[in-house]
Amino acid sequence: MDINQLRCFVVLGDELHFGRAARKLEMMPASLSRFIKLLEEELAIRLLNRSTRNVSLTPEGAEFLNEARIVIADFDALRLRFQKNTPAHKRTLRIGAIDSAARGLLPELLILFLRQHPDADIHITEDKSHSLIPRLISGWLDIIFVRPPEHVDATLTTRFIANESCVLAVPADHRLVCYDSVSIGDFFNEPVIIPERRTRPHSHDLTMNAFRAGGKSPVIAQYAEEKQTILSLVAAGLGIALVPSSYKNMNADGVKYIALSPSESIKGLPLSVMWHQGNNNLYVNALLDTLAGNIEELTRNL
Repeated sequence: MDINQLRCFVVLGDELHFGRAARKLEMMPASLSRFIKLLEEELAIRLLNRSTRNVSLTPEGAEFLNEARIVIADFDALRLRFQKNTPAHKRTLRIGAIDSAARGLLPELLILFLRQHPDADIHITEDKSHSLIPRLISGWLDIIFVRPPEHVDATLTTRFIANESCVLAVPADHRLVCYDSVSIGDFFNEPVIIPERRTRPHSHDLTMNAFRAGGKSPVIAQYAEEKQTILSLVAAGLGIALVPSSYKNMNADGVKYIALSPSESIKGLPLSVMWHQGNNNLYVNALLDTLAGNIEELTRNL
């Protein structure tokens, strides 16, 4: 939950109409609806009663609305108090990134970008693709690095960057640790840890398709969402996992990473950059130019 979600909810709570609230927020109604739904899921409560004709606050929603107003007022007062000390020329670029991009591509890209724009104030939000995209649509992020969605909002532009290579994560004492590289035939009988397709569709499909290409069905030992959870389960000996190569940079005791033999069935995980169509943000365009001008260098180790 962040301050921007609270602002959206307060406007909707005042209007009790998605269309009017969306116009005030300069958002699409469908985007606002997704934003509020994410807030309700995070809080695990229902804030609104929705019908085809009207919207009303639940008792919890009414209480939350009052508290949200107080939080926003305090936040704005605090920001104004300290903003006086911020140089006028310093502007903010709000970037969203999935974990592998935040660890792999983004640090090198920002080094190049900041050489040309040393006064830029960079704010980075790390999250899953399905959480970052609504924040971009809503205007709370300027640019995001994500797995491309199946359906792209009409207001957004998507540019493919590269397919991130993958490795096989196995327990440190696994029988395959002596291999320099492995193919599907080497581990198709092993229990596998994968994420749910709902939250990480590309990672889920990568594993499923790799096994299907080998004429096998994976033995799914566990579903897990977060990278650290997946690696902890691998370290505990509960299964193996196909993960982005950037995971090798993490401190994960008890886990070894093995390269995958070149295979048409394992093409890696797509990484794309997304931003608003017609965006005139100086820093967004400069970051895109830096990316395009250094694409080979930046994607060499992905």
